[in-house]
Amino acid sequence: MNDADVSQQIQQMVRFINQEAEEKANEISISAEEEFNIEKLQLVEAQKKKIRQEYEKKEKQVEVRKKIEYSMQLNASRIKVLQAQDDIVNHMKEEGAKELLKASHHNFFGHHHHEYKKLLKDLIIQCLLRLKEPSVLLRCREEDLHMVESVLDDARDEYAEKAKVHAPEILVDKDIFLPPAPSGDDHHGPHCSGGVVLASRDGKIVCENTLDARLEVAFRKKLPEIRKWLFGKVGA
Repeated sequence: MNDADVSQQIQQMVRFINQEAEEKANEISISAEEEFNIEKLQLVEAQKKKIRQEYEKKEKQVEVRKKIEYSMQLNASRIKVLQAQDDIVNHMKEEGAKELLKASHHNFFGHHHHEYKKLLKDLIIQCLLRLKEPSVLLRCREEDLHMVESVLDDARDEYAEKAKVHAPEILVDKDIFLPPAPSGDDHHGPHCSGGVVLASRDGKIVCENTLDARLEVAFRKKLPEIRKWLFGKVGA
């Protein structure tokens, strides 16, 4: 083999090596580009997913906030309605208290005088029937003292007849009286619209039969009916 043949073979080997290198470099370049595109796509998809999750999270937060605000507004409206209903009901109760004052107003020549006198007697009898004590203490308003004393004997006798017992001893407390009737529009201080309070002599058993106490009991008992009558099913 002469020098020319050797040189030709060397050139062929160089061309082969260069071709192999180019093909390998091309493969590496293509592979790198494919991996880059795949990684880029994965990053884009991950970012899209993150953005979607953030959006859904904020959307849910907005929805929850809307529900809370609606619930608060609804509750506030309900409270206003209930407050307005309570105001109406309390106004009715105040009007009832004013009517009680008319019933216990002392006019010795009027119809209310005889009605209230009979009412006092009935209230005393009712207390005696509840207490069933041989000796009791009675308190009334100072302005009712004369009228109470005028019906004591009849009340004592009627109770004894109804209960089939001896007439009890009734001691009227002339040192401590029930509060007077409210003056003007002041219904918040201590006051009593009329009636009596009886207690056993040891004070352990008390029967409060004032007009105010009777109004409170009747009003509380009738409150569901009153609300239904005024407001229908909403207020029931």
